[in-house]
Amino acid sequence: QVQLVESGGGLVQAGGSLRLSCAASGRTFGFINYAMGWFRQAPGKEREFAAAINWNGGTTYYADSVEGRFTISRDYAKNTVYLQMNSLKPEDTAVYYCARHKYDRGSLSSLEDEYVNWGQGTQVTVSS
Repeated sequence: QVQLVESGGGLVQAGGSLRLSCAASGRTFGFINYAMGWFRQAPGKEREFAAAINWNGGTTYYADSVEGRFTISRDYAKNTVYLQMNSLKPEDTAVYYCARHKYDRGSLSSLEDEYVNWGQGTQVTVSS
């Protein structure tokens, strides 16, 4: 079983930047061959997809709401996935979660049901 721990959240003014990290531990071979995703949940709303990266890091996929502002990447040596968030807006305020796709070398997906091993989340607050 792989465990995922998010970090890097905080309070930032609109227009600012943050970089979130998602570190995998435990059976980390469960990190290498799997796509990884970032999701977020704003207060009073359903959890929604933000970004995903495929198992070899060669393909990324973004929600329309973050396209052009957020960048997902992964570092295999550190077993870590990152989410660089620029030009932050108040509507980006949410708890951000990372998760691992359930299928070995599976396709990129925005569907929450296709992800497992969810982290505990990290709070991002963007002030206006």
